[in-house]
Amino acid sequence: MAVSAGGPGSWSENILEYFLRNRQITAEDGAEITWYHAANHKAQTNEALKSTAHMIEADVLLPSDGSEHSQPIMAHPPETNSDNTLQEWLTEVMKSNKGIKLDFKSLAAVEPSMMLLENVKRHLKRPVWINADILPGPNGNSKVIDAKPFLDTVTSFFPDVTFSLGWTTGWHPEKVNEGYSWTMVKEMEYICNELSQPVTFPVRAALVRQSCSQLLWLLKKSNRYSLTIWTGKNDNYSIEDLLYIRDHFDKKQVFYDILEPQNHEFKQAIGIKVNL
Repeated sequence: MAVSAGGPGSWSENILEYFLRNRQITAEDGAEITWYHAANHKAQTNEALKSTAHMIEADVLLPSDGSEHSQPIMAHPPETNSDNTLQEWLTEVMKSNKGIKLDFKSLAAVEPSMMLLENVKRHLKRPVWINADILPGPNGNSKVIDAKPFLDTVTSFFPDVTFSLGWTTGWHPEKVNEGYSWTMVKEMEYICNELSQPVTFPVRAALVRQSCSQLLWLLKKSNRYSLTIWTGKNDNYSIEDLLYIRDHFDKKQVFYDILEPQNHEFKQAIGIKVNL
């Protein structure tokens, strides 16, 4: 089952290869990829499309009115309504050559979203990442998405996709925050070694340094695996933490979807020019 990333223009194409091919980055280095996070409402989506970001991340759920024929919309809980449907979002994003990461907050939204994606598949010759938190993680208390039906639904439509599979997490400023435990990474590997698709694991920056052994072990399990470092708005972590990750992991296997000002400071520290 050790199928690696897909060929040029496929949804599972490695994003470094895709953006190198399009001459948008200069090295096979995950830190060169830039992100626009939570491009949900129309204003944010337009801003993301005009930006220099390589990858656009957005959140998909079903609206709160619960009507039987409700269309997937772009919103991040606790929001349950939006001025943007997934259909409208895809229509705009298709006009660009940016990579896409769709984050699913409920299982109910997955199948109707896959149907919409199927309608535009021939126009989307670029990496598409499908994300969900499928396991409980450090201090995690939000609901996980059941892994098997999630993976089965996505692969029944699109065997050729990149999965982004994470853990629910929390971070508390006033206490010692545990990292990703051996049990957590072993559970994740148990699920992912059955897959043939590339998988990136979104991990919370403030929890990575204390979990380096576990995450290094996980990445060594397959050349299909990578990490995407993300940050909570109020998380307390240092540039040194990011540089520690940089020093200990393969540069091709780690992406950084982090907020300002740390993003700028980190890129400066490693000598990558930031386009503002």
